[in-house]
Amino acid sequence: MKNDDTIRPYSHDLYDGTAKAFKRLFPDANGAPQESELQAQANYRCMNGKVLVCFVGANLPCARMNAARDNPGADEFCKANPNDDVVPAFVTGHDAVYYYKCRNGKAVITGNPWQLDKRGFAVKLWTTLPGN
Repeated sequence: MKNDDTIRPYSHDLYDGTAKAFKRLFPDANGAPQESELQAQANYRCMNGKVLVCFVGANLPCARMNAARDNPGADEFCKANPNDDVVPAFVTGHDAVYYYKCRNGKAVITGNPWQLDKRGFAVKLWTTLPGN
């Protein structure tokens, strides 16, 4: 299948490529990831006939991103916190493309949004699985 946006869990059969991809995305990581880390973090999908891998973590969403500019969670947060400089991800949703701050009780977009690929996933979180 050329494109399949279904997120699939880690497979030990893909260990070597997955470990190499992990080092590519996280060059500062110490050593190769443990099997248990890959089981907990690695996710796969297919795009343009290639297997891609992503490693879920704190604020690292492997899901398709929410590209809506309006964010009801941010709006509600800003009503209660009218001038906070940061609206937390647990409020906006970890899949939100935009970052928000509060200005006079209104949510406003701030910072650089996540760049998305043609399928709607965060470019910097997905890489081609080596050897596939």
